Amino acid sequence: MAEINIDPKPRRRFTGRWLALAALGAAVVTLGLAALLTNIFERRAEARNPFYRVVELTDTTTDPAVWGKNFPLQYDSYRRTVDQVRTRYGGSDAMLRDPTEADPRAQVAQSRLAEDPRLVEFWSGYAFAKDFREERGHAYMLEDQIFTGRQQAVQQPGTCLNCHASMYTAYLKAGNGDIMAGFDKLNPLPYQEAVKHVTHPVACIDCHDPQTMALRVTRPAFMIGLAAYKKTQGVENYDVNRDATRQEMRTYVCGQCHVEYYFAGPEKRLTYPWAKGLQADSMLAYYDEVGHKDWVHKVSGAPVLKAQHPEFELYNQGIHARSGVACADCHMPYEREGAMKVSDHHVNSPLLKINNACQTCHRWSEEELRQRVHTIQDRTYEMRNLAIDATLQLTRDIAAQVQRDSVGAAPRIRQARDFQRKAQFLTDFIEAENSMGFHADQEAARILARAIDYARQGQIVLAGGTPLRTPKYTPAPQNVSPGRAPRTHATER
Repeated sequence: MAEINIDPKPRRRFTGRWLALAALGAAVVTLGLAALLTNIFERRAEARNPFYRVVELTDTTTDPAVWGKNFPLQYDSYRRTVDQVRTRYGGSDAMLRDPTEADPRAQVAQSRLAEDPRLVEFWSGYAFAKDFREERGHAYMLEDQIFTGRQQAVQQPGTCLNCHASMYTAYLKAGNGDIMAGFDKLNPLPYQEAVKHVTHPVACIDCHDPQTMALRVTRPAFMIGLAAYKKTQGVENYDVNRDATRQEMRTYVCGQCHVEYYFAGPEKRLTYPWAKGLQADSMLAYYDEVGHKDWVHKVSGAPVLKAQHPEFELYNQGIHARSGVACADCHMPYEREGAMKVSDHHVNSPLLKINNACQTCHRWSEEELRQRVHTIQDRTYEMRNLAIDATLQLTRDIAAQVQRDSVGAAPRIRQARDFQRKAQFLTDFIEAENSMGFHADQEAARILARAIDYARQGQIVLAGGTPLRTPKYTPAPQNVSPGRAPRTHATER
């Protein structure tokens, strides 16, 4: 048998190659694990340190750009409030115009009066019949008020700045450290004098404590108004900055401005009419009790009311408030930036960010959710149109009756004017509210139905009939504590 000679050298070369590859692989794995661990440690460090203190912030730091040095991510989204994007029932496309010395704006929002000419008659005799435009982002809130045609139609007071400017430091300075005193000092000033005390639209300092970044309410009118409402619930001496939960504050900082209000007395003190409740009917009852009117309607002679922007009040009648969802959950949803959870300060319609704003809770497609919203808004808009028509018909009927017999029909005219006052306020409550009914769709429908009923009863009175008894409205228990309900999605992002 032939001898087989096996050379061991090739085996050693083969084994050496595999050992080299194994060593290289181990090195790669080791480096990969090291990189992974480094990344984990970095992300944990990011989570522990959500911002770096580049500058010191105080109660006099009003410029949001300075805050942005410490909070660049939030500031970046805040700056995007200059965006002009229109949804079906809100927002605005940019309308170009030639700047003038009197009005240097190169862009404005669409005129709501041009879109719906009925509103000119609806607000006849009031400044809103001169100029009223679609809403734009927070970046424009001060300049759009400074240059609105309403400023030329009537001398507005400094009170108007409460919702259109960064006011906290202005109140502090005017009151020598006391925001209540500053509030009372700036309210009665003519607008053009009061506006000299401010520089920015709503800014970081209006909602955040500069030392702790905790949310805070800085508007005296909201502090007083919410305390008055809480008193109706048996809660005495309510202090929103002391007693509210963090989740409640995520609604209250928005509710400082997105509310119904009026100017009380010759001092034009900003007042939120919540002493009887937050429902539209409760506020109407309050106005009737104190005898307030915003103006006398030019067509009918009725002492009527102008609703403002009651998003906070209508929201509190809806399912989201009852479920513990705050304004910020939908309009300022959380976003992930590395290991950090950052609140989106590009405050705009949830329809423009359905994934973050809606799908966190609602597990349907974006198109399905968008259609649900549009269905609610389309139906509310249809009822809103019916209510405006009904109110205007009553307005014209009153004017015609005054021409025919203002003396003999005086009692009927007075009663019909009161029905117009009620119909007008309730219709305007939904017209002025910026969700087109979405914040509380069933409540919006009820309010508009009541408005139509008031208008028709006014016509019955003018015709010599007896008005039907309007069923007494018994409001449901109110929820202005959206942080009380169990919630998980805000912390699981």
